[in-house]
Amino acid sequence: MNPTATLPAPVNAPASSADLWLEILKLIEPKIQRGPFITWFKDTAVLGSEEGSLIVGLPLPMFLTWHMEHYRVMTLEAAQTIDPSIRQVVYTVDVGLKDNRERSTDLLEHFPEVKKRKIAGRQEVRMAEGIVSKILSPRYSLEKFIVGSNNRLAHAACMAVCSQPGGKYNPLFLYGGVGLGKTHLLQATGNSILKNHPRATVVYTTSEDFTNQVVEAIQHGKMEQFNRRYRTVDVLIIDDIQFIANKDRTQEIFFHTFNTLYEERKQIIISADRPPQELQLEDRLTSRFARGMIADVSAPDYETRLAILRDKAAEYEIFLDRSVLEFIAEHVTRNVRELEGILTQAVALYELEQRMPTVRSIAEIMAKLSMDPLQDEEKVGFNTPPKRKPTFQEVMEAVSRYYSVSIQDMIGASRVREILLPRQVAMFLGKKHLGMSQVRIGEVFGGRDHTTVLNALKKMEEKMHQDSQLLREVRAIEVEVGLA
Repeated sequence: MNPTATLPAPVNAPASSADLWLEILKLIEPKIQRGPFITWFKDTAVLGSEEGSLIVGLPLPMFLTWHMEHYRVMTLEAAQTIDPSIRQVVYTVDVGLKDNRERSTDLLEHFPEVKKRKIAGRQEVRMAEGIVSKILSPRYSLEKFIVGSNNRLAHAACMAVCSQPGGKYNPLFLYGGVGLGKTHLLQATGNSILKNHPRATVVYTTSEDFTNQVVEAIQHGKMEQFNRRYRTVDVLIIDDIQFIANKDRTQEIFFHTFNTLYEERKQIIISADRPPQELQLEDRLTSRFARGMIADVSAPDYETRLAILRDKAAEYEIFLDRSVLEFIAEHVTRNVRELEGILTQAVALYELEQRMPTVRSIAEIMAKLSMDPLQDEEKVGFNTPPKRKPTFQEVMEAVSRYYSVSIQDMIGASRVREILLPRQVAMFLGKKHLGMSQVRIGEVFGGRDHTTVLNALKKMEEKMHQDSQLLREVRAIEVEVGLA
């Protein structure tokens, strides 16, 4: 095919750039989770087209790398669906798009959140009279579970149970501390069994809910129906079995239910916070737990923690510097829940304040969440020495990281917007905080004349008075480099 041949004209082509971008977004939106879609496409726009290139404007420099790596192909495919003459997507940073409804597309208007009707007890499903199961969350799967030395045996046992429910790993007993992934494994195993056996009756509940159901059945004189129904399920999954301690009637009913299901080769999966022999339950129960497979889920090692963080960061569709993830993995060691909690705080820092998380900002989050912030600062390595002024090189490096541009580009001759703004920010910070003269700043930036520097500083001050977003960006850099 001749590469210069005229491409077919688009059918029903949008009348304007705004209409074209809206049609493209309509094709992209179903392919991305709502959170990342709103975050990364907010305040974006088509700025025009030129010789087969679609020019897409982004409101912040930090958007550039993420769109290039994650959305360029998707955007090009959507654009070509609407207009086959488009051959490539070109991105440019235009800070004037930020919060400008006249120039950018209002996503909340065109893509409103679908409000789901609330249904009483929607976290549970009544499977039959006397049987209530918690809903298995579809976000839990064995494929998404990060396997490490701390949980490899437990994960392998769950995989084996999925392939042969009621087989040699029956019952399956998982134990470990809070927030280590037991619930993920339980629900993921239930989901996998249902996927392989769609007609199976899988009941997932906690020991507390099981006890409440027993009490309700006794109150209403329905124990016979309760027993009959529970003893006909195909898979019974009970979380936190330790909580039926000192509940003699519940233990007795569970004992008989367990025996019936076991004899009929129905799968039983149980979790607890400690191994069977340490539970304060009847001996006849703990001895039956010991018949099957017992596997512990312990605290993850450093490599597993880092893998979990990378996986979660990918789910959030946010780029975090490797040093940040390594810092979290090194200092948050107790359980996976705390690990994910710190990462969630980092994501909120980015989405709500437009601040790229750094090692120092993560350390500050850890300190705020600690009962003893001073002790926590010492633990994470920020028992700070006497404060010193940063060097201008450190200021340049902070600006470079924040705007995702190289220092070489900043001191070079380029006048494109995505380079010009970081250059002016660095000049402004050097003048304001380090007392650098205009001559000295000009020397650092490739031998520029002091009047050029003076004009850049004046423009920067004017922009900061007019642009609240730019003011937030500068303050974020000041905090990061220790100037505020």
